[in-house]
Amino acid sequence: MVYLAEFIGTAILTLLGCGVVAGVSLARSKALNGGWIVVTFGWGMAVAMAVYVVGATSGAHINPAVTIGLASIGDFDWSLVPGYVLAQIAGGFTGAALVYLVYLPHWRITDDPEAKLGVFSTIPAVRNVVTNVLTEIIGTAMLLLGILGIGANSGYVSVGGGVDLSGLFTNGLAPLLIGLLVLAIGLSLGGPTGYAINPARDLGPRIAHALLPIPGKGSSDWRYAWIPVVGPVVGGVLGAWLWHLTGFGS
Repeated sequence: MVYLAEFIGTAILTLLGCGVVAGVSLARSKALNGGWIVVTFGWGMAVAMAVYVVGATSGAHINPAVTIGLASIGDFDWSLVPGYVLAQIAGGFTGAALVYLVYLPHWRITDDPEAKLGVFSTIPAVRNVVTNVLTEIIGTAMLLLGILGIGANSGYVSVGGGVDLSGLFTNGLAPLLIGLLVLAIGLSLGGPTGYAINPARDLGPRIAHALLPIPGKGSSDWRYAWIPVVGPVVGGVLGAWLWHLTGFGS
């Protein structure tokens, strides 16, 4: 059940996230040229909705960097990691394939192959291996710090009379706060690389781009593809360990 939840959660993430990019990028879409604010807000809400749907079942990692980062500090069982990661990548592929179907008429009338690839995967604004990897590491480290911080604050919360509001925070507000965290990362750190900060969000849709019959799609840019996989995993581990070593959550 937890693997199914991770699959569905990551599919929701890429359906709504890649969907907003398609909306602002593809010819004759009503959202065409909506801009970066629309994209980052759409991705933030995509994360929030995915966490609301599957958080109670699997913890809604929906991101191999989160899964591996938590496992590295002992907060998640290593034996579950392979299944979670495979489910997340498959979910990323599925959500992107659904976006392809939603925007089916628009692929043919969009002339720019890079715009088509950008619907599915991240593309750096300036290609520089060192800075591109560093950006993904820093962005994902911030993601893990934020997630762990939000989780730590979901402990006992009370108002006058000792009424416990921790359930309201954990189940009602925390997913939205995680979405706002992703929005903040996108606004502040997303410009250089498009802030994958999630290997499944980039690799699954990139595989979909390579396999789907998209007219005039061009290259899937596999030369760059390792960066939004390796960078987020490293950043996730670093962010988790930075939280763990500081002892903020103790």
